[in-house]
Amino acid sequence: MTALDKNIRNKLFLIFDHTTVLKANGQPGQKPILDRCKLVTILSIDAWIRSRDEMVNLLFSAILIAGIACVFILYNGGTVMDGKLKLYGFNNLTKTLSFNIYDVCYAKTRREQLDYIKYIDEQYNSERLTNILCQVTEMIGAKVLSISKQDYEPQGASVTLMISEEFKINNNGSGESVVGHLDKSHVTVHTYPEYHPETSIATFRVDIDVSTCGEITPLDTLDYLIQSFDSDIITIDYRVRGFTRDLNGKKCFIDHDITSIQDYIDEKIKRKYDAVDVNVYQSNIFHSRLLIKDIILQNYLFKIDTYELTPEERLQITQNLRKEMIEIYSGRNIYD
Repeated sequence: MTALDKNIRNKLFLIFDHTTVLKANGQPGQKPILDRCKLVTILSIDAWIRSRDEMVNLLFSAILIAGIACVFILYNGGTVMDGKLKLYGFNNLTKTLSFNIYDVCYAKTRREQLDYIKYIDEQYNSERLTNILCQVTEMIGAKVLSISKQDYEPQGASVTLMISEEFKINNNGSGESVVGHLDKSHVTVHTYPEYHPETSIATFRVDIDVSTCGEITPLDTLDYLIQSFDSDIITIDYRVRGFTRDLNGKKCFIDHDITSIQDYIDEKIKRKYDAVDVNVYQSNIFHSRLLIKDIILQNYLFKIDTYELTPEERLQITQNLRKEMIEIYSGRNIYD
């Protein structure tokens, strides 16, 4: 091999290696595929330069072009990309997001406690909850099929939406497409206002479940849900169940990358909270808890101002609020 041949080979290696590293960096799912493409292509480059036979050159030129084409497909969005998984039929994975928020408040007298419950019922009645869920449905790219809602006596409300994702299938290979609906998806919300008879601490819990089938995922709605309520404590569970298949019939038990639910929450929101994760990656189960960091007492007083309280009362109320939040966040009675 001449010095010129070696120079050409080394430059081709450098260009090819730089391209594959750029694509594979941060995307571990593609690195094995890129490595195989790189090995075949590098061997082809070497054989192509060493050979002086015209037919051999033609053969290895074809392999070289195929290897570079493989990288081009990976780089620009082909069937083996991590971006969108190419499936056989439609995606029948079930993705379930369970979202609980707690709003804590101080209501001193029995009358104020009852007024707080009434206020919450009016603020978060079934009509407003329906609007929130319809917005969630729109955000995940689904359509509402039916709505069931109910307000309860003495307090609370529930709303259930059946939702669908459209998909297209070929009609017996004729080239025509048929539009169908995955109507096994749903969104539900329930509210649970309550109060402690001795500490005057009232708590409002919202329980939201979003269960989807297909490509859509409810994780992108977290910022909107957190901001739709006064969220002091947040517990979130996310699970992917079942499996679907790729074009080769191989089972896929999850179709998107996730290391933590927190990855889907805006940084500005996360800075307001202390957070902890409990994840079972082998089972595609993810759990996150968030607890508000700062308590501005006035924001937690119902029908009373801080200047009406003595310094001792302010301190005691703040301590009671923090104790209530910590126990809810921990999921156990700590101070009894």
